Parts: sequence; C-alpha cells; structure tokens
Amino acid sequence: MMKDIPYTFNISAATGLPDSWDRHYERRLSSMKGQFEDTAAMEAMIAENEPVLYEVYELKRPEVAGELLHGVSVIRPGQVGNEYFMTKGHFHSLLETAEVYYCLQGEGMMVMETPEGDWNVQLFAPGTVLYVPPRWAHRSVNTGKDEDLILLFVYPGDAGHDYGTIEIQGFRKLVIEKDGEVKIVDNPRWVSPERRFV
Repeated sequence: MMKDIPYTFNISAATGLPDSWDRHYERRLSSMKGQFEDTAAMEAMIAENEPVLYEVYELKRPEVAGELLHGVSVIRPGQVGNEYFMTKGHFHSLLETAEVYYCLQGEGMMVMETPEGDWNVQLFAPGTVLYVPPRWAHRSVNTGKDEDLILLFVYPGDAGHDYGTIEIQGFRKLVIEKDGEVKIVDNPRWVSPERRFV
C-alpha cells in the first residue's frame, strides 16, 4: 500500500529481500526471446523446465517527476549456453534520467551502452554502489555460480522503461563463460548506430 508519509523498510540480511513490497513479478526465459545468442539452448530450456531468470520487488510510488521509484531485483544464477542469466535491460523512456544500484548480495556485472554506441561494464560485489548516468541503457548479469545477485535500485518516478530498443538487437556486449572464466565479448547481432538505417 502506497504511503503518503515518510516510511522505512528493512532488507533481510539472510535473504536480501525487503520486508514489505507492493508489487512482485518474475521474468521467465520465454520473455527474453532473441536476447540470448544460443537460441537452440534457450528453446531447449524453455521446453524442458522454463527457469525464472529474475524477480523484482517494488515499493509503489507515483510515476511522476519528483518521486523516486525503488525496490529490489533478484537475478538467479545460471546460464543459457555459455551466457549468464541476466535482466531484460532497458533505456529509460525519458532518456535524460539516471539510476542508482546498491549490491546487497552476490557477484555480477552491469552492462551499459548509450544510443550512440559507447559501452561500459562495471562489476558488482556486496557493498558496491553503481551510478548509471542519463542516456545509458543498463542490464544486470549474474556471474555467480550458485548465488543470487540481489540489487537495490532507485530511479526517478517519471523515467519510464524502453525495452523495445533492446529487444531489437540486444546490447553491444555479451557476458559469457569461456574456459571457466567470465569474458566480455562482442554481440554479433549488434549494429552500430550509423549503420542501423542504411
């Protein structure tokens, strides 16, 4: 229930989850079609026992300027082929808005890029605070073997989400496991901004 007065909430040290939330949703692998390079592995996993890739726990606030939307995301450990489980990723609909993440548990990466094609990848470990500037699309990736990556997030109430741009071609970089190590590689589906409409 949305409150109109100052409030607190607690995050469990044991689970990494908030003690209250207004909205909970989960994204399964089928909602990420086209985002993983190994489509055969993805289809096989969907047919066998479709996994939950991540969950989000939100505390409801008005989606207007001046408010801060916030909550906790939980990215599960696992891989599709050699690619680690990840979030769908998005630009903000209001492109000139930023976001802050605080890592509560696990290890992973945030893959980011601008509409112009600049890219950046930052590491997550417990206690890491990440500032995602305006104009940067962002996607969380869990590179841990058997532990959830749990992130507290805060962003402007009027930011919105643009998933469609990412659904077309994914991010410029992929995070994979190769020879037992985490690697950042080029996404073969990605097209540079200057060539997208040629």
